[in-house]
Amino acid sequence: AGVLAMQPEVLILDEPAAGLDPHGRNEILSRIEYMHKEKNMSIILVSHSMEDIARMAERVIVMKDGKIAAEGSVHDIFKMGDALKEINLDVPQIKRLTDELRKRGYNLPEDIYTVEKAHEEILKLFGREN
Repeated sequence: AGVLAMQPEVLILDEPAAGLDPHGRNEILSRIEYMHKEKNMSIILVSHSMEDIARMAERVIVMKDGKIAAEGSVHDIFKMGDALKEINLDVPQIKRLTDELRKRGYNLPEDIYTVEKAHEEILKLFGREN
């Protein structure tokens, strides 16, 4: 709160949602999104949660042993599923689910990384818009 009172242009957060229950996680991530969008604050978010990264990030830098292992858009990074696993990361769970549905013949886009996007696309698939 003290840092936010100083109205910084850049806020660096290290695992801000770690250990929170789902409600607390959504609350803090929503507030971070608000600060970014409404207060025009740049946010640097450090996280091992690929779900958080999928929801929040515009640009991703993957670090391994203190060096940049990959850099790009969320889509670019999550296309590297096997390479992420080699450095003990993974794609979001919903991506694994929609990839499996695609393998089983469902026509879903490859760029589904959040539950909200999966919900939207599955409704479209069955002719039911939001």
